[in-house]
Amino acid sequence: QVQLVESGGGLVQAGDSLRLSCAASGGTFGSYVMGWFRQTPGKEREFVAAITWSGGITHYSDSVKGRFTISRNNAKNTVYLQMNSLKPEDTAIYVCAATRYGLLSLQYDYWGQGTQVTVSS
Repeated sequence: QVQLVESGGGLVQAGDSLRLSCAASGGTFGSYVMGWFRQTPGKEREFVAAITWSGGITHYSDSVKGRFTISRNNAKNTVYLQMNSLKPEDTAIYVCAATRYGLLSLQYDYWGQGTQVTVSS
């Protein structure tokens, strides 16, 4: 059983940057593809980014490509999401997740509780 705990959310202004962290415990972190999703009220959960177990390959949604960067440190069992040039439409609860499946899979095995990111205009 893998536990995921996100941190780093907050209230920022449009154009600012924020870095989210997700600390994993209880499993073999290095064997999972890690992903970030975001959720806003009334909308379906949206895929944001994912990274392979080695960190060598990443995948992003079109809405964040070029602004967000996902990375991981397997020695620290942590995955990060660096968010630059934030926009009000990036406001959401950001949730970290882990999957045994491939980079492009949307089938995730474990989910965190999420961290709120609010971007004011």
